[in-house]
Amino acid sequence: MQPAVEFRNISKAFGAVQANADVSFTIAKGSIHGVIGENGAGKSTLMSILYGYYNADSGQLLIDGAERTIRTSHEAIALGIGMVHQHFMLVENMTVLDNVMLGNEGAFKLAATRAQVEAKLREICQRYRLDVDPLATVHDLSVGAQQRVEILKQIYRSANILILDEPTAVLTAQETASLFEILRLFKEQGKTIILITHKLQEIKEITDEVTVMRAGRVVGAVQTADTTREQLANMMVGRPIQSELPRKPYNPGAEVMKVSNLGLKDGSGVTLLADIDFTLHAGEVVAIAGVSGNGQSELLEILSGMRLPSSGSVDFLGQPLPYAGRTNADGMPATFRDLGIGHVPEDRLRDGVIKDFSVMQNTVFGYQKHVRNRWGLFDFRKIAQRCAHLLQAFDVRPNNPDLRIGLLSGGNQQKVVIAREVSANPKLMLVGQPTRGVDIGTIESIHTQLLRLRDEGVAILLSSVELEEVRALADRIIVMSGGRITGILPVDEFDTTRIGLLMGGLHKS
Repeated sequence: MQPAVEFRNISKAFGAVQANADVSFTIAKGSIHGVIGENGAGKSTLMSILYGYYNADSGQLLIDGAERTIRTSHEAIALGIGMVHQHFMLVENMTVLDNVMLGNEGAFKLAATRAQVEAKLREICQRYRLDVDPLATVHDLSVGAQQRVEILKQIYRSANILILDEPTAVLTAQETASLFEILRLFKEQGKTIILITHKLQEIKEITDEVTVMRAGRVVGAVQTADTTREQLANMMVGRPIQSELPRKPYNPGAEVMKVSNLGLKDGSGVTLLADIDFTLHAGEVVAIAGVSGNGQSELLEILSGMRLPSSGSVDFLGQPLPYAGRTNADGMPATFRDLGIGHVPEDRLRDGVIKDFSVMQNTVFGYQKHVRNRWGLFDFRKIAQRCAHLLQAFDVRPNNPDLRIGLLSGGNQQKVVIAREVSANPKLMLVGQPTRGVDIGTIESIHTQLLRLRDEGVAILLSSVELEEVRALADRIIVMSGGRITGILPVDEFDTTRIGLLMGGLHKS
């Protein structure tokens, strides 16, 4: 049988950065093929060449045994290639039906076409168990349902080769299991799936074959059943990964933050947080565990000054945080930073970086007063020196301060955000989803940095949907469900079943 896709000596450079170098491998028809590698390894660039976003500088691309030159995504779609991006390409104030038809309307008068498309979408949803209402508005759908809309678009366009870029980065465990059921059904139908992911347990669970990339090149291609997670990790980063990171014994210091009876209601009066009580001490990591959407995001937004609570109080270093008397949160994040509260937001593209600005500019956002001279003007030499130090210390790749940060991989963007916040020497660090969409080597780097801060006496409150990450970092664990704390326990009492019950609100500790 002819391979569905064959890459032959594909090379692509962006200026001095060699994104792909002589990449060659094949993807079997009707298989689920994993492509893994560190952030910046060239995976997304290669898939963008396959989907027509980029044109290769050299090499050949074969689809179903025939050489093809794919110049645009329209040509890729015509060849039966579809791509579901990590950041969804949906118009949120339009319906599912409108999003599927957008750019593919088919006729000037839409009424008859809409009815035909709606009927076809319902048939596709039933056949592939996608559980999506074509008339629902996208912004009313969960993240998992929005991803199913993206998949629905590709099936409607008759995609036989489906590329998924970090498809589980923002999904819960239940949504991930549902996605994998859909992918297995696709495979049964003879479709070919290309899965780009950093999660090695998912590679082992769902793929047939896996290609490993490092620094723009293929360093290995193996049958998934014939390898282990540890071997794949070593191939990805070129060295053994530490399973247990060094940390000092748990010895918490003085109280840094006390949260008392904190509550939050939205504009419609719906309760988002209620009766939140906990303390946080110097030199400890407290991790919030819970299914996404259970109040963790709102809690970190309040504690970082991004929004006001509806009730309760927060003391920081013995003084109340200045919520009282305010009608909005304007200027509060800057005030909180000045007090010594660092914040790594969970959505780095929305709240952590400005993607059209340079890496150097992003290293100073929020801390501009730290890089001014005595006349109040920006000290550009100091900014450049500071940026060079941060990029080196946090191993940001490529090490180019003038590069637009939107061109960096997600993991390297995350390193820039963490470097910026750490450089301000905070007393308290708030971290939302520290390693979302990040490769295993970068996860090790980020975890090492956070544990170093903890050992230096910084109080850290982090939120993560990854229970393995919670176990790896936490000294104490707060479990949330439905906007309330359902349990607080030390990490040495970590039990997946117990935490799962607490996350579901089924047990009160």
